[in-house]
Amino acid sequence: MSGSANSNSNSSGPSGSPEQGVPLITEADIVEARQKGRALALGIGFSPGDATLIATAISELARNIVTYAKRGEIRLIPIELNGKQGLTVVAKDEGVGIPDIRQALQDGYSTAGRLGLGLPGVKRLMDEMEIVSEIGVGTTVTAKKWKT
Repeated sequence: MSGSANSNSNSSGPSGSPEQGVPLITEADIVEARQKGRALALGIGFSPGDATLIATAISELARNIVTYAKRGEIRLIPIELNGKQGLTVVAKDEGVGIPDIRQALQDGYSTAGRLGLGLPGVKRLMDEMEIVSEIGVGTTVTAKKWKT
């Protein structure tokens, strides 16, 4: 079945747990994305500690979008694979792109004079992370956390 929206994914959202999107333009949007992510994680059954880790990752990704791309979106997608539940966070923008993803994932690297903990921190907080970026087109970061 070509053209399927899930053709590149081995997991799908459990029924009754709809995907949520949060447009990002302002600092207030970062807070909203974080709160929605934490609430959704708790609703899926993540521990309060893991829900906080997820919220922190969402906050870092959302802050990167507002700081570097000026606008974008966070999508929160409940997932299930072989009976295991989790949450996928997709941060998408149409900004300038990341010229060197490997460098951007190094602790301490920052183009904004900040601490440079954003993307490396997200990678440590989540179980899986993928970055796709094209100069002049934008960046999509997909991060997953699985319930243990």
